[in-house]
Amino acid sequence: MPGRHEWACFAAHQAAEKAVKALHLHLGQEAWGHVVARLLRDLPSAVPVPPELVERARVLDSYYIPTRYPNSHPEGAPFEHYGRLQSEEAVRYASEIVEFARAQMA
Repeated sequence: MPGRHEWACFAAHQAAEKAVKALHLHLGQEAWGHVVARLLRDLPSAVPVPPELVERARVLDSYYIPTRYPNSHPEGAPFEHYGRLQSEEAVRYASEIVEFARAQMA
């Protein structure tokens, strides 16, 4: 039986998105949308965002839609397209983004 790797990828994206939005709110600004890379880039210049963090966010952004919709791949359900490699990477990248946001709010 397959794991829930597609769900882990989506949940990782959501964790990163919510963390960066919380940082925006902490800094007194609103943030809209679901693209974590853009949310990071839209932080004030006083918040130095490492370029590699934006690249990791881009990986997470690629999981926002196709992990949830059965017609987002040419063939097969989402669980057939995601495995341990993707989910472990997604959780690691999301953890780095959450920790970045947490450190900025400390």
